[in-house]
Amino acid sequence: MANRTAQHILSTSANLLGFCLFIITSLHIGNKSNSSYIDEFTAIVALLLTISSVFSFFSIRTPDAKKEQQLEQIADKFFIVSLLGIFAIILFIIITYWDK
Repeated sequence: MANRTAQHILSTSANLLGFCLFIITSLHIGNKSNSSYIDEFTAIVALLLTISSVFSFFSIRTPDAKKEQQLEQIADKFFIVSLLGIFAIILFIIITYWDK
């Protein structure tokens, strides 16, 4: 059985992981990391995206169709939680730095 979403989850998670690392780097370069928890929360989201990528990769590589579906569902759940986390990060950034 061919993967329905695992390839998309893998590539998108990798791209969003780069986005999270960019946010963390930007906050540290601008010396804003001490005044907020955005970088810590972004690191957690980056970890979730990495876990999603790993499960997605194993879903693509496994020959067992049942295990493939299970791994893809796990990757999908981590990915959804990560997307919600990115939404929260963007809201935190807007609220924290809107008037500064």
